[in-house]
Order: sequence, then C-alpha cells, then structure tokens
Amino acid sequence: MDVLRIDNEKIPRGTNAELELFIARLPSGTKIHMPVNIFRSKFDGPVVLLSGGLHGDEVNGIEIVRRLIDLHIFERLLCGTVIALPIINIYGFINFSREVPDGKDVNRSFPGSDSGSLAGLVAHNLCTRVLPPVEVGLDFHTGGASRTNYPQVRFAPEDKRSEKIAQAFAPPFLLHSPMIPNSLREQMWNLGKAMIVYEGGESLRLDEYAIEEGIRGVQRVLKFLGMCKTAPKPRESRLFTRSYWIRANTSGLFRLKRHSGQRVLPGESIGVIHGPTNRYEEVVEADQEGYIIGHNNVPVVHKGDALFHIGLE
Repeated sequence: MDVLRIDNEKIPRGTNAELELFIARLPSGTKIHMPVNIFRSKFDGPVVLLSGGLHGDEVNGIEIVRRLIDLHIFERLLCGTVIALPIINIYGFINFSREVPDGKDVNRSFPGSDSGSLAGLVAHNLCTRVLPPVEVGLDFHTGGASRTNYPQVRFAPEDKRSEKIAQAFAPPFLLHSPMIPNSLREQMWNLGKAMIVYEGGESLRLDEYAIEEGIRGVQRVLKFLGMCKTAPKPRESRLFTRSYWIRANTSGLFRLKRHSGQRVLPGESIGVIHGPTNRYEEVVEADQEGYIIGHNNVPVVHKGDALFHIGLE
C-alpha cells in the first residue's frame, strides 16, 4: 500500500500525520474532534490500530497510547503502519464519564449511524473513516464503576488470529471472553479483522503497573508482527477459560483481605462486610480455586454487588 487514506487524507509511506476528525457539535456549538495519529514505515506491512478512551473515564488506556507516542516507538517502524487513537470518546473524557452525554455506551453502539445519537455518531465515524485499512486492533480499557482489573488481555476463543496476538502481548493473565454485541471488537470480527482487549487498572485513576504492562505488550505485538526489532522479553501468561463474580451476601462496609492478581482457594476468607454499627459481620469466601482478576474498591456495598472477579483455569 503506497498511499494510506484516512478520511480522504493521503499518507504516503515513510511519513507521519496528525488528523482531527470532526464528530459533532456540543449544544454550545463547540465542535468536537477525534485525534488520529498515523505513523508509516517506508516499507509495507501490517496496519495496526491502538485505541484508547472508548470509555471516556478509562484513563489508563489513554495514557498507554499517549505514552507510546511520546516514546517515539512508532517513528522507528521496520515496516507497516500504526494508527493511534488516544481518545475515541471525547465527550466522555471531558465529562469524566464512561458514556456520552445522552447516557449511551459507545462500545455498545457499533457500527453506528450518521443520523444516530452521539454514541452512534462516534461509532459510525470510527467504522467508516478509520477502520477500513486496519488489520489488527489493540483496544485499551480499565475496570469500570470503581473496580480494578489486574492486567489482562481478553479474546474470543473462536478468534484464532486474535488469540495469537493475545499470546504475543504476553500479559500476566489471558481470558476467554465472548463477543459483546455491538462492541468494537465484534465489529472488527465481522470485518474479518483481529482485535484484542487489554484491561488494566481502574477508571479515573492512573495505575503505573497497568500502564507499563500495556506499553510492554504493545512492543511485543509489534515485534511479533515484524514491525519493530526489539521488545521486552515475553512471560508465560496464565490462561483462564472461565470466570465468575463473587457477590455480596449482605449490605455494609466492605473491606478487602485479598487483591487482584492473587490466588485464592475454596473456603478462603478474602474479604469481610461489616454492619456500620457492628450488629453483624459477613465473611466473603472463595468457593473455587482461581485467581482474582478484578476487585471492587467501593467501601460501601449493597447485597448482590460484585466484589471479586475470579478467573478459572
């Protein structure tokens, strides 16, 4: 591919470009644009998408893409192209929100519509103006609703191309994860393209360990694809084929005794819920052997709230 086209802009091999894709207007009349950074080697190769901020409050993914750009890694590509989108959901980002102002989730709105709501507009613009040349996608997320996710990569078990990308990323944990209807990952699958989802940290809170794991994983994938010469040494990831949530059996003040990344055994006490006036106490126990891949950081919980996400090998 001698010339890459993004939104009618021509980006020849061996050049870089920064684009601002107009998405819509705020009620104030202010125009909202999506920033797109393109880095092209002089030689043909894979076209890789790095996408952050699909949920506007998930700042770790935004920081991973931003820091990769700042490290100038993509300016030394041996071949191929990197398309980096630090913030897809500008609306959510400026409002500290997962969703857009109309309350809809962009990652449940694909492929979107040019006459739809804000979420649909964002999805439509991404699908029609950015995705066509993309072959491989790395989508960066964090835990939502004050939950922390231990660094992990999710992929659909039937998607063998994405499985290879996930293995090359080499995060601490790998997780089989079914396609979510109308998500970006499902849209990529429908288009015959590979995409993995990296989860790490908590929304609205920078997690240095999760950020560094994300940066190292991207470098490993680029080396796997032949796009860069060196990358951090890969680890042997732990694969979970199933997962489940341990939920609160009562309401009260929740205190963690174990954290994400740790192994748990059946019957082990991993948390406790106290009544605010000490009239009762409920011990939270693991009922299967596994690893904590995510946990709730909210100190006040209601009965039925998700507390620990457990991965099963």
